[in-house]
Amino acid sequence: MQPRNMSMSGVVDLAAVKAAQEAKAKAEQARAEQARQGGGGAVPPTSLVIDVDEAGFENDVLQRSAEVPVVIDFWAEWCEPCKQLSPLLERLAAEYNGRFVLAKVDVDANQMLMQQFGIQGIPAVFAVVAGQALPLFQGVTPEPQIRATLDQLIQVAEERFGLTGITVEPSAEGPAPAEAAQEPAGPYDALLEAAVQALDAGDLGGAVQAYKNVLSDDPGNTEAKLGLAQAELLRRVEGLNPQQVRKDAADKPGDVAAQITAADLDLVGGHVEDAFGRLVDTVKRTAGEDRDAARVRLLELFEVVGSDDPRVAAARSALARALF
Repeated sequence: MQPRNMSMSGVVDLAAVKAAQEAKAKAEQARAEQARQGGGGAVPPTSLVIDVDEAGFENDVLQRSAEVPVVIDFWAEWCEPCKQLSPLLERLAAEYNGRFVLAKVDVDANQMLMQQFGIQGIPAVFAVVAGQALPLFQGVTPEPQIRATLDQLIQVAEERFGLTGITVEPSAEGPAPAEAAQEPAGPYDALLEAAVQALDAGDLGGAVQAYKNVLSDDPGNTEAKLGLAQAELLRRVEGLNPQQVRKDAADKPGDVAAQITAADLDLVGGHVEDAFGRLVDTVKRTAGEDRDAARVRLLELFEVVGSDDPRVAAARSALARALF
């Protein structure tokens, strides 16, 4: 059994991850500055969310996907879960400020597109990158998972196809998103310290709740996101029998749940490459919901290790090859 007070400090370098996040914020600020100075090709914020039909699909989605990832939200007026998911996607499209474009497709009015994408239920979310379609998720999905999926999509688009997004004109209603992101939302030192103390004491439920308290007020808090990912990982493996988990994974290579659980144990044990490799291999040989489950867990483990780690970068590239 894994000790309750296990430390993850050897796996995650919070200072390095913070530095990476700061570099990303500076890049976003530079893009906003370019737009303010009249950079060529800037588009209005209203262009980040568009309604698409079958007649305009080639121009609005396929051609546009050659310069920026296009996320497609398949929805319908009668779909109650769509009314929860669609506003969240629209808000994220504005927040990501040109790193992707959101295309909304009403399935009732565009049955052919629904059939072409093989959609069985809505809401369903796909992406098109450089003309290639990729399923992202189906149904209402937690915001942290959606963010992780979008981050992965953006990285794949940049690394594999050289797509860095589009420049967005600053909004007349207020400061550009990049400027707003620079404003401190804290301080959260006391809450974060309480979460760390709970984690070290083995109070995983308390640690999870403490990190969630920070994120409810500051969703972009890097340290809280990392801490929450660690605490949730430790809670998942608590009480597991490592020998039985590894035997199940070896005896049932096609059992996605067994592979996911084994990957959790691999990471907790410090076998980072093994955990990532196991899930990438699972993505390669599965499809549909099974494939999505393995992909999502891999993204969650990326959060635990930190985006600056070279092992994460290597695994992201391997996942991109598996998906495309």
